[in-house]
Amino acid sequence: MSLTGTYDDQNIFAKIIAGEAPAIKIFEDDVAVAFMDIFPQSPGHCLVVPKEPARNLLDLSDDMAAAAIQRVKTLAKAVETALQPDGIMVTQFNGAPAGQSVFHIHFHIIPRWEGDSLGRHGGEKADMDELEAQARKIASFID
Repeated sequence: MSLTGTYDDQNIFAKIIAGEAPAIKIFEDDVAVAFMDIFPQSPGHCLVVPKEPARNLLDLSDDMAAAAIQRVKTLAKAVETALQPDGIMVTQFNGAPAGQSVFHIHFHIIPRWEGDSLGRHGGEKADMDELEAQARKIASFID
């Protein structure tokens, strides 16, 4: 069985890319859009979503994978500067058994603080005002 499959252009991330669904954006360019996860595992949890229509990393073109990881690194550095966590977790899931719940390629950037437990993936919805404030703070450190 292959982890790749038919791409659903009606998934929530495709709709965010197309401007058909709202998101608390941090940055956007021709490669990717970065925005706050509304079900954060930790304060400052955000996503980098490449614009290429691909279900997961295995479907993503090599050129887009290289460009996307540069955006992931940029956002991770901005999160580090803005929020000063003790560590940063970068994750990417491929297939439902691996934890993928939205079938459009995306990378999670999750700040971690010593002694704080990690919330459940897709758990509790965050306060939108807090996410807006976090997004502004993170965005202010992107060159």
